[in-house]
Amino acid sequence: MEYSMQGEVWKAQTLKELIEILHHLFASDKVSVAEVQTLMESYESNPEEWAKYAQFDQFRYTRNLVDKGNGKFNLMILCWGEGHGSSIHDHTDSHCFMKVLQGNLKETLFEWPGKKGVGEMLKKSERVLKKNQCAYINDSIGLHRVENPSHTETAVSLHLYSPPFEICQTFDQRTGHKQKVKMTFYSQFGERTPYTSAVSQENN
Repeated sequence: MEYSMQGEVWKAQTLKELIEILHHLFASDKVSVAEVQTLMESYESNPEEWAKYAQFDQFRYTRNLVDKGNGKFNLMILCWGEGHGSSIHDHTDSHCFMKVLQGNLKETLFEWPGKKGVGEMLKKSERVLKKNQCAYINDSIGLHRVENPSHTETAVSLHLYSPPFEICQTFDQRTGHKQKVKMTFYSQFGERTPYTSAVSQENN
């Protein structure tokens, strides 16, 4: 497989190529956030390539594992039904990239609550991400909530977390109180996971 580079910019023509280049980039001890984000943005969403991973649930958004990234990262597809959204959450000291594959997603950034965690959480900004746009966040940037603002259309997004994590903290917007939540996958590699292990999935 040959990877096209324009200067220091990687380009991915297919989802398979995107995964292969990600493995190449994360094989290094030093990974450039800008390089990964540019690569994720370069992939033009093709539903024929990701449809087998896109499994929806009637009641909440789903997390569907695509690739384990040799332990360096997790790549997953999240499926958002009409009006579905996440809670406000952190990213457990990981880097998080989020690319919209279908529909629109609204991202709302929040400041970390004070040490006592009492009172309304401070909203920093909000924006709507459209198809093929890619966002990045880590804990130094703040906390966020992601939601599908449409009540007539579904949304699908591609997420990369490095390093992978299984537990995050969610926050109550009115009080700032937090709780730990274990993340699970609705499906892995296109196969539905047993229901008992797919109940709690509060992060995106």
